[in-house]
Amino acid sequence: MSRFLGIIPARYASSRFPGKPLAQLGNKPMIRWVYESASQVFDHLVVATDDDRIYAAVEDFGGKVVMTSPDHRSGTERCAEAYQLYQEQSVEKYSHVVNIQGDEPLLKEEHLRSLITCLEIPGTGIATLIQPLSNLSELNNPNVVKVVVSRSLQALYFSRSAIPHVRAKSPDSTAESPTFFTHIGLYGFRTEILEQLVKLPPSVLEISESLEQLRWIENGFSIQTIISHLPSIGVDTPEDLENIGIQF
Repeated sequence: MSRFLGIIPARYASSRFPGKPLAQLGNKPMIRWVYESASQVFDHLVVATDDDRIYAAVEDFGGKVVMTSPDHRSGTERCAEAYQLYQEQSVEKYSHVVNIQGDEPLLKEEHLRSLITCLEIPGTGIATLIQPLSNLSELNNPNVVKVVVSRSLQALYFSRSAIPHVRAKSPDSTAESPTFFTHIGLYGFRTEILEQLVKLPPSVLEISESLEQLRWIENGFSIQTIISHLPSIGVDTPEDLENIGIQF
């Protein structure tokens, strides 16, 4: 039987937006919006942080939280430590971990249930969400991560560049135009796969694109995707927070 642990990695330090998890949206800090959305899906949910202020804020609203190392290079590494800490305190044995981004306050219950459905596909060790790119002007925006997938929706490559590249068509071309997909930064892992991933050294493609999922692909791990048509907007800068604030 599958047992899922939801983990929300949340760090205070951010080059573009320090203190982002505690930024106010309406009458709540952003981390609380994410936690309350995820709690509709996960019976076992915890915030993983390295900061006393975030720790205290989560405790204040009644959430579960664990303190993790400040030295992690990624949210995936923080999730792996949090999983070990939480597992040690729990009588449950978790088969899967879901890494829930703490800067996605518009996260919907349907996003998480779609990811769980994807993880339950036989043979799936890593799963993530993608969505069709509705605004083609974002194709060349490096902050919008693009992905190309196989016919079975396995991820082939992620990039900050526009992929696939479309050469100019000849006048008599009947080739079908590709669908461009963007990545929703929500991941699920089988626990034994997560433990393997965090032992891998950084890879050339990962460093080039600054996308850690390329490390997994370079090392032969498959990433199963599932298409979501629900919008999900991340907060990377204070300006993003102002834009998203009108929806709260």
